[in-house]
Amino acid sequence: MRTTVGIVGGGPAGLLLARLLHRAGVDCVVLESRDRGYVEARQRAGILEQGTVDALRACGAGARMDREGLLHHGIELRFEGRAHRVDFPALTGGRSVMVYAQTEVVKDLIALQLTDGPPLLFGAEVLAIEGPDSAAPAIRFRHEGREQTLHCDFVAGCDGFHGVARRAVPARLTTVYERVYPYSWLGVLADVAPSCEELIYARHRRGFALHSMRSPLVSRLYLQVAADTDPAGWSDERIWDELSARFAVDGDWALERGPITAKSVTPMRSFVQEPMRHGRLFLAGDAAHIVPPTGAKGLNLAVTDVITLARALTLHHETGSTELLDGYSETCLRRVWQAERFSYFMTDTLHPHPDRSPFEERLRLAQLERIADSPTASAELAENYVGLPLI
Repeated sequence: MRTTVGIVGGGPAGLLLARLLHRAGVDCVVLESRDRGYVEARQRAGILEQGTVDALRACGAGARMDREGLLHHGIELRFEGRAHRVDFPALTGGRSVMVYAQTEVVKDLIALQLTDGPPLLFGAEVLAIEGPDSAAPAIRFRHEGREQTLHCDFVAGCDGFHGVARRAVPARLTTVYERVYPYSWLGVLADVAPSCEELIYARHRRGFALHSMRSPLVSRLYLQVAADTDPAGWSDERIWDELSARFAVDGDWALERGPITAKSVTPMRSFVQEPMRHGRLFLAGDAAHIVPPTGAKGLNLAVTDVITLARALTLHHETGSTELLDGYSETCLRRVWQAERFSYFMTDTLHPHPDRSPFEERLRLAQLERIADSPTASAELAENYVGLPLI
């Protein structure tokens, strides 16, 4: 097989890159190791930045999102019985976010690609990326029981932290930055209408809690728990009781309860691998960086990576120029580190931990008080949450 760009990974990053390249007239093939059902069922992020929403609309993948997604104009911070709303449009010149699950984004992109797009092979297990630093890289993979080779001019590694692409870069040529947090999130899906119109981020002495949603009838909620937590050890009643305690606020607000349909534990970590390019191999999304979910940046960072890469590959296709390709890693990493900074700030500020001194804990509360009392501090949070402009 022969193509211009071989894309490893059929998640949102790989699929969006394929869509952008197809519309620009650049040939590509997407190789995804899992089957379609698995890919479309993977539960991941649910908050889309303004730039991600705009990108999906521009490439023809925004129709269902606009019908079914939930446009949010702010978030609420809760601490010490106090509630403060951060008004995104008022603080960012009209920008907002969309609540639309990553599973739905993937379904939309897959449907587009299978109807009008480049080849997408499910069940294509990538065995190796060969010669990534040569003029003729190749991807060796197994599909339908037969080993094949995809010859290409460029390779896009969109297969996540555990994928083949990241490991194809020699360790001696990389620098890794990492932080593992001493707590996790216990996440639940519940068949109950959300108890709020916008997301609630709550800091309580018992731990952090987040109230999100997947639809007007399905709530998504999270609790800060110990890193080694087994979700089976948490009964539904215990979860609802703990959520109610952490969301408690002065006034008559109450958390609605309903059947919990899924439980999972999400580890918290920050990770960056530099550079994001090795020869003709370009890393995107979780293959190059991971953020804790508190800042809602993971999927959105992957989107901005592939937008940047698509622009660079399109320029090369049209003019032969390698200028944007040569600057890909540096361009992406500037934005990555801003997202890492913001995600760390949100995580560190909102999660209490017994290893901190009372002084350190009080500083975190002071930071939240500053956001609540200062339009300037609120604007800084809002600008980062809705998404910084592409660099």
